[in-house]
Parts: sequence; structure tokens; C-alpha cells
Amino acid sequence: MMSRDTAIKMARDFTINGKFLGELSKRVAVPTQSSIKDSHKDLWHYLENVLAPDFKKLGCEVSTHDNPVEGGGPFLVAKRVEDHALPTIFCYGHGDVVPGMEGQWKNNLNPWEITIDGEKIYGRGTADNKGQHTMNMLALEAVLATRGKLGFNLTFLIEMSEETGSPGLRAFCAANKQLLRSDVLIASDGPRVAVDTPTMVLGTRGAMEFSLVADLRQEDHHSGNWGGIIEDPTVLLAHALTTIMDRNGKILIDEWLPKDLPDYVRASLKDCPFDPGESADTPDDYWGEPGFTTVEKLCAWNSFDVLAMDVGDAKNPVNAIPKRAVMHCGLRFIVGTDTDGVVPALRKHLDDHGFTMIHIEEPDRSPAYQASRHNPNLPWVQWAAKSIETTLGRAPQVLPNGAGSLPNDIFCDLLGMPTIWVPHSYNSCGQHAPDEHLLMPMVEEGLQMMAGLFWDAGELGPNNKM
Repeated sequence: MMSRDTAIKMARDFTINGKFLGELSKRVAVPTQSSIKDSHKDLWHYLENVLAPDFKKLGCEVSTHDNPVEGGGPFLVAKRVEDHALPTIFCYGHGDVVPGMEGQWKNNLNPWEITIDGEKIYGRGTADNKGQHTMNMLALEAVLATRGKLGFNLTFLIEMSEETGSPGLRAFCAANKQLLRSDVLIASDGPRVAVDTPTMVLGTRGAMEFSLVADLRQEDHHSGNWGGIIEDPTVLLAHALTTIMDRNGKILIDEWLPKDLPDYVRASLKDCPFDPGESADTPDDYWGEPGFTTVEKLCAWNSFDVLAMDVGDAKNPVNAIPKRAVMHCGLRFIVGTDTDGVVPALRKHLDDHGFTMIHIEEPDRSPAYQASRHNPNLPWVQWAAKSIETTLGRAPQVLPNGAGSLPNDIFCDLLGMPTIWVPHSYNSCGQHAPDEHLLMPMVEEGLQMMAGLFWDAGELGPNNKM
């Protein structure tokens, strides 16, 4: 007899019978490093030879597409249409990963092989994002095997350039609105707020980067013969930085801050935990916007950071005053921030403080991601939260937006659908670092949650699109 419990048990059992690890292993084995120029053959191989056959087993029509932006990775779209009157669920994942960082993993682990150590599943892409979209695909498989149909229409998009800022994704989605048209996004990426707290994330902070450059002269000069009589570009940048952010991490440029913060944002974050996982590092309570909790600073406000500095040669310093210094900076921002005004406000701020010699360099695409968020009271959100609570016996923590950045604004603003992210990882998963891993207990819960969600979506019936 087909039942919700049967589908959930089948999905969970994929962690016992080897199905999940087998699927994940063949995906991790492909070095889909989108930031490496000669990786395109691997990006295409992952879509056409690894994922496409599995989507076809789900009864999907599969198409692959070139990226409209030169150098961007390809896309895969898998569609299963059971009845045009049924709601359409949109799923997303990215198959590209950051570089493998071979030789830096503990015990010299191979990033392109799955290694099990206790509850940890090591390998590049396990958490970000191959493991997460593998769970969702297997949950779909469990529902289909149990019910004989999904009970809804499915559109699943996989991109291969997320780790380089999703170039071409917006143009691709704009050109294929009809192909991708759906009622709600249900996808997985990023971490939970805490290991034992199922989480739903309804949007993301945006991200933009720029560089402050003090390029003062034609050549470096001996620090003995010239020290004390010429400007030091590093010192100038350091002093400029103190006018942008104070000693306690508060942003000092008012134009960089959001114009408003709806009451529901802070209300939804009340008592929300922040779990650093196994990291020995913990938040510095004094740092950031005064009067905000840790989670509010992450999800309800903007943050500015210096990402890197380029001056001299730290490994081989010489007694010379550099001619040039560069400070690479990043701003994470929430909805309500005037992103068009960020750089002009910075230019005026630097000029007003006497730093006219510092110029600002921006990347070609800025912001890389726009901010997005949704109200937790939306019907689709309430439905999904109830489904997860029914499956796990505890309610999920719902965030109007998460702290990280994804191309979510493309889905909610351009394609016009509410977005619900159900992450299957945690804050110490090692993504973008050596020793990336998943936790097997979270895999088990992830498979169960998603099977429950997809089962419940199949119970909505015709013309029920919230």
C-alpha cells in the first residue's frame, strides 16, 4: 500500500543500502572546478553522462544548454509534466565546485573520492552542492517509486558556474521563462542554523565586491633614503578603512545600510540559534551592528569585510616603500540596500575624508548577487513548514533570508516564484576549504524531509497552486 511513511522510509534507507553513497561517489569523482579554465569538458561530462541518465530514470525530458556568457558553464533542464493543471515544483542545484585543494586535506585525503570517517562523508562537493541535490533527486525517486507518479510537475535546473558567480544564469532564465515557469522553488544549498535544527531559508543576502587602490608613483623606493618623505600607500588604505568601519565593526557609511527593516524580519529571528559547529571559533559579540543578536547581524543587516590585500611580498620583504597597495573588499547586503549608490557613496566618502588619491575598481558584474527575502507567512512557506514538522516531529527554523549569497533573486524576481531552501549541511562542513564533508545523520534527515515535502506536494491536486 502506497503511503507517505513508505516513501520516507525508502528515502532514508538509501543511507543504509548504499544507494546514496554510490550516487554521491560517481558525482564527486568528476572534478567540476568551474574556476579552472580547462574544466569545461568535466562540466559537460557531469551534466550529460552523470546527471542526465538519472533524470531520465525519473521520467524527465532532459536538455542541456550552452551558457550565453562566454566562459560560463552549461545548464541542464529536466522536466516531467504529469498534468498542466497540477502545480509545478522548481528545483535547483549546481554541479560545479571550488578547486580541490589537493594535498591540503587531513591525512592527504583525495578530494575526488568519498571517504567515510565516523559520521562524516568527505569529498569535494559533498556539502556544496552535489550531496544536497543528490538527496533531493533520491527523494523524488522514492516518491515516484512509492506512488507511481509524483502528483505534481517538476522542473529541475542544474547550473555549472555558481562558484564563479553564476555568469549567464540571469540571461538564460530570462530567455527561457516559459521553459522554467513554475509555482514554487524548493531546493537545497548552504547550512542549517544549527546541526539539530531543521531550517528553511526564504532568500539570501546579496554580495558585491570592489577594490580600493592606492597607486601613487612609478616605482618602489628605498625605505631609508625615502622613508618619512613620501606617502605610504598601505598606510593610506589603513586610514581610509578606519573611516569606513569603526573599531567594533560598525559600518560608518549610512548609504551602505538598508533603508528599512520590516518588523517580521527581526520577529522571525527571535531566539534563533547560531551554531558554529565544530569550529573552535565563536562570534565576537561586540563586533558588528550594536543592538543586534548574532543571527540578526547575519540575516537582518549588512556586513563589510576586507577579503585580501596586495602589497609588497610578505614572504620576501625588502626595505622599500611600495608604489602601490590594493585592498579587496566585500559587502554583503539585505533587501532595502541601494546597491546602485554603494560605489558613488564610497567615492564621495573618500573624497570628503581627503583620500582623493585612492581609486575604486569594480568587477564587470557587480553586484554578483542581489538580495532577496520572503515573508514567513506566505502560504507555500506555511505549507512546507508543516510538512517538515510532520516528518521530523519538530518545527523548522524559518529565516526570511540567509546570511550567504545565491542567485535566488533570479528565481523570485525574474521568474516570479516564492523560494524555499531546505539546507542539508552545517556551519563547519568545510565548504570552500579542505576537508569538506556532510554529516550522515543530516543526510538521513534531509532525505526524509524532502521525501515528505515532495509527497505532500503530490497531495495538493489540480489547480491548487497556493
